[in-house]
Amino acid sequence: MKRENLIIDGKSLTLEKIKIFIEENPFVKLSGESQRKVKKARKLIDKWVKEDAVVYGVTTGFGQFANVKISADQLEQLQENLILSHSAGVGEALPPFIVKLMMLLRVNALARGHSGIRLETLQLLIDMMNNNIIPLVPSQGSVGSSGDLAPLSHLALAMIGRGKVHVIKNLDKLFTADVKPSAAKSALKKFGLSPVKLTAKEGLSLNNGTQMMTAFASYICVKAKELVKTADISAALSHEALRGTDKAYDKRLHELRPYKGQTEVAENILKLIRNSEIRKSHLKNDNRVQDSYSLRCIPQIHGASRDAVDYVRSRVEIELNSVNDNPLVFPDDGDHLEGGNFHGQPMALAMDFMGIALAELANVSERRIERLTNGSLSDLPRFLTENGGLNSGFMIPQYTAASLVSENKVLAHPASVDSIPTSANQEDHNSMGSIAARKCFQILKNVQTVVAIELLTAAQGVEFLKPLKTGIGTTVAYKTIRKYVKPLKRDRIMYLDIEKILQLVQSGELLNEVEKKIDLY
Repeated sequence: MKRENLIIDGKSLTLEKIKIFIEENPFVKLSGESQRKVKKARKLIDKWVKEDAVVYGVTTGFGQFANVKISADQLEQLQENLILSHSAGVGEALPPFIVKLMMLLRVNALARGHSGIRLETLQLLIDMMNNNIIPLVPSQGSVGSSGDLAPLSHLALAMIGRGKVHVIKNLDKLFTADVKPSAAKSALKKFGLSPVKLTAKEGLSLNNGTQMMTAFASYICVKAKELVKTADISAALSHEALRGTDKAYDKRLHELRPYKGQTEVAENILKLIRNSEIRKSHLKNDNRVQDSYSLRCIPQIHGASRDAVDYVRSRVEIELNSVNDNPLVFPDDGDHLEGGNFHGQPMALAMDFMGIALAELANVSERRIERLTNGSLSDLPRFLTENGGLNSGFMIPQYTAASLVSENKVLAHPASVDSIPTSANQEDHNSMGSIAARKCFQILKNVQTVVAIELLTAAQGVEFLKPLKTGIGTTVAYKTIRKYVKPLKRDRIMYLDIEKILQLVQSGELLNEVEKKIDLY
């Protein structure tokens, strides 16, 4: 299948394009306008070098060494030393797809023509990306001060023929670290590419920015948009199994508190349970006045998380198209400015907020799982099993959900409230944005798992209400689950069932199947 082109110009990258980049492996190209701007900025760098001007990071050292002037014959060594010395990351390697996103985002930032990199250096980064030559980047070591210095240095390290890379032939391997790393220099050679010799300013252009935290943030935003809808589906299926009332989703109620997310969730639930025989069966002679919060307040709880997700997405889309190294070059003015666009604070706060918003989806999901498995609350068999005692049924999946929810409570503590000085107090306030992003990534995965457990548990609850049928959307969800996991008649290995439904959640298959039938907000 022919690869589509993704044209990069530094101004038009969106989360929708990020989704395409992740899923479809397009061929990345630099726009003609960006090529011209990159060349123009580079001419100004070369002019300053020729004039022996004092420009931070071009003819001076870095950080507290900004007052050290570097001679013209040492400028190439300066840039190589920058990458070598700053490649000090530790810990497990980042997933290759996150590193590939880092590469795309760095290209997009450099494409604006305010960084002074040479076009051929930028093209090497694009060529590596297009051939899925993905640098091995350790996950720890960034404090989000001058951006993600250590992670981006490891990315640049491969460009100069040092360090290691993953060469990804099977695109599924992008989402794991299950690829044996190769030496960068030999991997480049196999694809007819040569390591670059960095010249003035280029090392700083490559390693000064927020691309690691923003790579995580952009992926999380894509998946969070899917997850808020999937959480509505799992909640609706639980609502069916628990025989809840639909009064709490009445449009009139939500018009009096018109949060966008709240209104959307209420409408989604009504769409999903429309024509439910289960609901119709207890419209009469139902003595319950109102349901528990985990059912009655689904629009308010899920809706608040939705609104938070939308806010974070708006912040990340700004960062996607921002220039965030230092100094920045202004070719039209013949000027340069030393500033702080590299600082990770906007992404740090956004990722902390996203982590809290997603964690809340899991909190309330686990409460519904508890109600489903607690016979005294659900009027269903205890732990949703026949022959209880001999069989434990869904007892322990609820434990698992509770464990993940508790883990999220620790992870949701904001990283951005912390700071620690670096570079001899020159960099005296740091954002911890990369830590916020990595924590949020783990929260995302935990929430996906809790929602998967709720879907599995709710589907089992529905078994005990047959022959009554679920609603239009919940029936699609139920049937999709049953394609992969049979009803539980007796105890079996539960993690295998959980993994199958988790795959439905993570891949978006369950959501896609439901949305073939009904349009969700």
